Amino acid sequence: MTRDNCILTTKDFTILEIMLDRLAERDEHMRRLLRDKLATAIVMLRDDIPPDVATLNSRLRFRVDDTVDTRVLSHAPMGSPVGMFLPITAPRGLALLGLRENGRIAVETAEGRPEELILEKVLFQPEAERAERASWDEAATPTARRAMMRVVGGSLAGGLPTLARLGQGNVEGDDPGPSAA
Repeated sequence: MTRDNCILTTKDFTILEIMLDRLAERDEHMRRLLRDKLATAIVMLRDDIPPDVATLNSRLRFRVDDTVDTRVLSHAPMGSPVGMFLPITAPRGLALLGLRENGRIAVETAEGRPEELILEKVLFQPEAERAERASWDEAATPTARRAMMRVVGGSLAGGLPTLARLGQGNVEGDDPGPSAA
């Protein structure tokens, strides 16, 4: 297996350690890939992880041989929507976790055939989004913060969403939470 540097958040590293502990002895291919990732990983706090690194729940555009695909890296297989998620319990998902944009890794398929994966772009990374939101919140004036909106109901398919001002009371049908008890 060839690879570029692997960078993991502390959370992603811990999840991989647990996966290795729980992995059945018969799956030597995944066991090798997990051991290699854990042994060579650079582990960082989520606030320090570069925004071009594939972390759990990141949306990625990657290439397998000559095919380009876009998926969200997930912890476990997800039932729907079909084709949107790529679990790290699958060799491709595990291989992409921790890669930087333009990083490459060669892995074996279940049939024993080598394939090269290239991470073309991290389209969304939760850690980068969190950092961006935190920096915006620090820079925003109190008036700007009150004007921020969030979706509290509805969907694209079900019509227009219901919006509520952040920090402005309860929206009809919204659970008021433990403070109302």
